Amino acid sequence: MKTLTDENARLKEKLTLLVGCSVTSSALAGKNYKKLKDIAADIKTQRQGLVDFEVYVKWMSANMAGYSKYFAAGSVAAGFAKVLPIPYAGQASVLTKFISNAAVSLSAASVSTNKYLVTSQQFIKRVDALDASKGLNPAEVSELVTFADHELLNGMIDVQEKLNSTAELAASSLAFLESVHHYMGTSEEYWSKTKSLLKSDDKKEKGFLADSIAALKNKAATFNTKFRTFDDTVKKDTPLIKSMLAYDELIREIDPKIVAKK
Repeated sequence: MKTLTDENARLKEKLTLLVGCSVTSSALAGKNYKKLKDIAADIKTQRQGLVDFEVYVKWMSANMAGYSKYFAAGSVAAGFAKVLPIPYAGQASVLTKFISNAAVSLSAASVSTNKYLVTSQQFIKRVDALDASKGLNPAEVSELVTFADHELLNGMIDVQEKLNSTAELAASSLAFLESVHHYMGTSEEYWSKTKSLLKSDDKKEKGFLADSIAALKNKAATFNTKFRTFDDTVKKDTPLIKSMLAYDELIREIDPKIVAKK
C-alpha cells in the first residue's frame, strides 16, 4: 500500500508540472478514458468466470451437508486418531461451529459475487457509453472514476476476499475427507468407532466418500485456476484505478466547476 501511495504521489507531482505546461482538463480526461477502457476489458474477462464461481459456491453449499457426517465421525475419533487434519482453523473439536461457519462463508461469497455482477455490468455499460470521437465530458469521466474507486474496486476486493475463503474452506474439507477415507480403509479401530454414525453399509459408504473426494478435488482445481485469473486482474487494476484518482484530482484543480458525484 505504501508503494502505491508513493507512486501516486510521484504521478501527481509529474502531472502538476505538466499542468504548468498548459495541459487541459480534457487532455487529462482522455488519459483517464483510456485507463477506464483498459479496466473495462479486464472486468469483461472477470465476468466470464463469475457465473462459474456462483455455480461452484452453490455446489459447495449443497454438498457441505453431506460432508458434515464425516466431519462429525472424524471428531468422535479425534481422541485416538491424532493424525487427522484439523479443518478450517482448528475447529474439528467444534464441528457444529465448523459447518455453521462454512454455511455463512459460502452464503457471503454468493451474495458478494451476485452484487459484483451487477456493479461490474453497470461499470462496463457506463464506459461503453463514453464516446471519445464525439468529445469527452471531463465531468462524466470524473464521475466514472469515482464509481470505479468506490463501488467497483470495493466490490472487486470483497469478491476476492470471499472467494479466497471459499478456496480455503474447500482445501480444508478435502484434506479432512481424504484422511477420513484413508483411515476407513486402514484402521479398524477408527472404522468401528465411526461407522455407527454413518448408518449405512461399509461398501456403499466408502464408495460415496471416494466419489465425493474426487468431485471436490476436480471442482476445486477448476475453481482455483479461474480464481487465480480473477486475482491477477484485481492486482493489475487496483493501481490503475488509484492512478486515475491522481489525474482526476488535477482535472478538478484545473477546472473547479467539475465535481464528481460522490
